[in-house]
Amino acid sequence: MVRNIVVLGGSSHPQLNETICNHLGIPPPNILLSKFPVGETRVEIKESVRGKDVYIVQSGGGKVNDHLMELLITISACKTASAKQVTAVLPLFPYSRQSDIPYNKTGAPLARGPANLAGYSFESRPQTPYPGQPQSAGLNGSVDGLHNRLNKAHLDEQQQQVSNQYSPQRDRIPHQTNGPMRSDTIDSAKFEATGRDRGASTSSLNRVNGHDESGSTTSGSSKTSFQPQPGYKQWVAQAGTLVADLLTCAGADHIITMDLHDPQYQGFFDIPVDNLYGRPLLKRYIQYQIPDYQQAVIVSPDAGGAKRATAIADGLGMDFALIHKQAKLVMFLEERRPTRITDRQNATMMLVGNITNRTAILIDDLADTSNTITRAAKLLKKEGATKVYALITHGVLSGDAIERINASALDKVVVTNSVPQEEHKQRCPKLEVLDVGTVFAEAIRRVHHGESISVLFQYD
Repeated sequence: MVRNIVVLGGSSHPQLNETICNHLGIPPPNILLSKFPVGETRVEIKESVRGKDVYIVQSGGGKVNDHLMELLITISACKTASAKQVTAVLPLFPYSRQSDIPYNKTGAPLARGPANLAGYSFESRPQTPYPGQPQSAGLNGSVDGLHNRLNKAHLDEQQQQVSNQYSPQRDRIPHQTNGPMRSDTIDSAKFEATGRDRGASTSSLNRVNGHDESGSTTSGSSKTSFQPQPGYKQWVAQAGTLVADLLTCAGADHIITMDLHDPQYQGFFDIPVDNLYGRPLLKRYIQYQIPDYQQAVIVSPDAGGAKRATAIADGLGMDFALIHKQAKLVMFLEERRPTRITDRQNATMMLVGNITNRTAILIDDLADTSNTITRAAKLLKKEGATKVYALITHGVLSGDAIERINASALDKVVVTNSVPQEEHKQRCPKLEVLDVGTVFAEAIRRVHHGESISVLFQYD
């Protein structure tokens, strides 16, 4: 039995919290989690946490926003109740797929915009206005192109001034040998605007001001209200940084999670983050549940998960294959960024490796709509695979994912219980669940006693 420790469980995964408490030999605490009629979250801890190490277990599946808000309120309640240390245990980290947005060298995000941009780029809106010139169609180059167009506009303005100075009306006025010309002063401009030589000078001044002689607005420099271009909608908020700041400001002193979608997420925190791995569980399943696993092939469904799959393949001495996804318009689908399902369906898939008459084992960290693994299984069966397994750490399986798996070429889908899987298991006979409660319980025990958790990262 571990003393001076409290493990609070949120409403996202009560079964996992019960498993952790049983492994540690501590009773589940008395906590009230409910909602007010207006929809606000209510958290009430009915036992003392003063001077204790508090671990709050809350997963990111299901109603993510409600669970995140409940976690933040619970952390704040524990800090207000004088808890010694508050650790957030997040088996599936919320918003882990929105950690960052890829940028190109000019700073614009690599996101596909509307089809009617007509050559516009992010740097061309809003464009730099200058008098006497029609509205340009935008800039397609970098900052150097902007400077070149501004210099050209400046030269055009100087040439227009020179042409006005040497007009027939200006030739009648004698030039001064020293000092500026009389026509270059403000007084002379006013005189010419009201005097007998009004023709050429008045038209030039009106062109600069954007009006013709009758007082109406010219067509070349018409004043139109600024209309935002479609490019402004392409900037995407970085929710990952926001979630990290919310957890830190709420009072969390430590974060424990498993298989972050992007390992760079740990850099958003100013507090320690322990990213556990689900690979030992998947590796153990391959060794003891898949017959003749040495002859099987580890397959990564996309380039983003190649490093994760090769770690298991190298540890077991197995062959490795890769499925390459190539889109026609957007190439960042290989980065496995959050995109629409239609974009993924438009991407063509190509197998790199040989799996003919062999068992294929797909390795991935997260399955949401299961579109990637079902398409990969169809390709593997087409290339001659005898059986196709899918080993997933986080089986979110939202939307019609269960129906898609049941109708797919997958023979078995293995997931962990980082999110609740009871309902999914009843609907999908191909689904098998691995327990991660013991892994998190051991991590909590080692952190509480100040022991190293590096043993949990070893695969042998």
